[in-house]
Amino acid sequence: MADEANRMAFIEIQSRMIETTGKLKQVQNQMRTKEGERKRAYLTREELSQLSDDTNTYKSIGRKNVSVLSKYFVGYSIPAIDLIVQVSKEYLEKQMAEIENNLRELLQQDPSLAHQIMSMSVM
Repeated sequence: MADEANRMAFIEIQSRMIETTGKLKQVQNQMRTKEGERKRAYLTREELSQLSDDTNTYKSIGRKNVSVLSKYFVGYSIPAIDLIVQVSKEYLEKQMAEIENNLRELLQQDPSLAHQIMSMSVM
């Protein structure tokens, strides 16, 4: 009976770990995407700074002068979004550590479960 309960607990922990790992990868991808967007905005702003303010430029929404576009790219980093993504990442990392601790405790309580798991992964 306890063996079955431990097996069910392992399955629950395993599913939580898979779910948390997926979310963590998603947040890391968001961070990489935001960093790329930030770099492109910086490079665009640098190129625009070389032009005079009365130079007309084009953006997908229409014709704008350089000073309007420069202001757009200056405010593009949006630190609040970066903070939210960073907090999400930290939360998920803490959750992953908790899941790993739960798994470690479960395996210490039931060494036979650890043996069963190892024999399954070898095959």
